[in-house]
Amino acid sequence: MRITTVGLDADDTLWHNETIFRLTHKRFVELLSPHADEGVLEARLNAVEANNLRLYGYGVKGFTLSMIETAMDLTDGEVPTRVIREILAAGREMLSEPVEPLPGVETALDQLSRTHRLVLITKGDLLHQEQKLAASGLGDLFAAVEIVSEKDRSTYERVFARHGTGAQAAVMAGNSVRSDVIPALEAGAWAALIPYPLVWAHEAASAPHDHPRYQELASLADLPGWLDEIG
Repeated sequence: MRITTVGLDADDTLWHNETIFRLTHKRFVELLSPHADEGVLEARLNAVEANNLRLYGYGVKGFTLSMIETAMDLTDGEVPTRVIREILAAGREMLSEPVEPLPGVETALDQLSRTHRLVLITKGDLLHQEQKLAASGLGDLFAAVEIVSEKDRSTYERVFARHGTGAQAAVMAGNSVRSDVIPALEAGAWAALIPYPLVWAHEAASAPHDHPRYQELASLADLPGWLDEIG
């Protein structure tokens, strides 16, 4: 079956994201260092984030709220006002970070858009993701944009039916095995992992190396060639 539709993740596939979170994470650890050691801070923040995902979803705003909650927990509610202000300032800085496509992304998308229907499928805060896409200059290359609360089998079934000819004639490409690969394969699509050097703990999963519709690629620039092979 000919591949008609290509789904693409945004953060850490088209532009940097986790690097920015890691820098803010380090800043948070430094702010709270008088109250707990790094290991305790890391474990508590990860636990708070995991618990809050169902309430706040993915993105900078939820991360900022989780940092504030963690700071309050570790200081028994007596976190200095200065620290809260610093955390809020860090969150605002993350929201205003410049967006620059990763090397080779624009060329690859331009090539893909000439032969396939491109659909951006990304998690996160609606407003912030829309702002990042606009700032990236890549928006005109996509036939559709889907900003979703979660990426699971039903998400890919719905999106590829709405914007293509079904999951069986679609490929999903992204940096997350948990979100971009496994559920896309479960939906019947093909899936390409494009690794990013940093992986968020909540996105970690084992790659399905033996799956016949799965491929790991060195970069997005390799995606058109793989599509030619499977097409």
